[in-house]
Amino acid sequence: MNTEQADPAELKALRAAFDVDDGGESALGWDKVHAFEARHGIVLPEPYRSFVAEVTDGSYTGPPDHGLLGLGELPDDWGGDAGERDLSRPFPLVEEWLWEGAEDEPDESALDAVFNHGSLVLGTDGCGMYWHLVVTGQHRGQIWNITDVGAAPFGAEFGHTTAACGFAGWVAHWAESKPWFDQEAVS
Repeated sequence: MNTEQADPAELKALRAAFDVDDGGESALGWDKVHAFEARHGIVLPEPYRSFVAEVTDGSYTGPPDHGLLGLGELPDDWGGDAGERDLSRPFPLVEEWLWEGAEDEPDESALDAVFNHGSLVLGTDGCGMYWHLVVTGQHRGQIWNITDVGAAPFGAEFGHTTAACGFAGWVAHWAESKPWFDQEAVS
């Protein structure tokens, strides 16, 4: 996964996955992407950066189930305070964290940071299940699934799925109509 340079093969696959959309009419263009980055003090990871500039900014077809959000948008069922989101602060997690049922009740500020720092919300599968693209921090460029019970990175190297990590792997997995969590549990 290269977060600094767009791989032409990945961009071609992303274009193919979204060919039923608007033919690139909703792509933001580089000026708007650069303005978003300057406003938030970040540089978007590739290939997502080139994707929103050149392919499309959001998609009604998905992924996830309720569609891919436009750059910086939040889903209708977002429960957090959109004003407290800070993309320039590093995403706080480095490994899976299941807080529901944990011995110690999680600190509210720690939970707020997981939902609001260093990641874009890509969309929702409903029921408080959000997909995030990490834009700052150790896991920059990776996709995380954040729910009301915990947070976990997406990609074969982390378990739960056979997909490649990162935005291109996440989209490819969806385009192949595979379930998100398709890896057999190891006993």
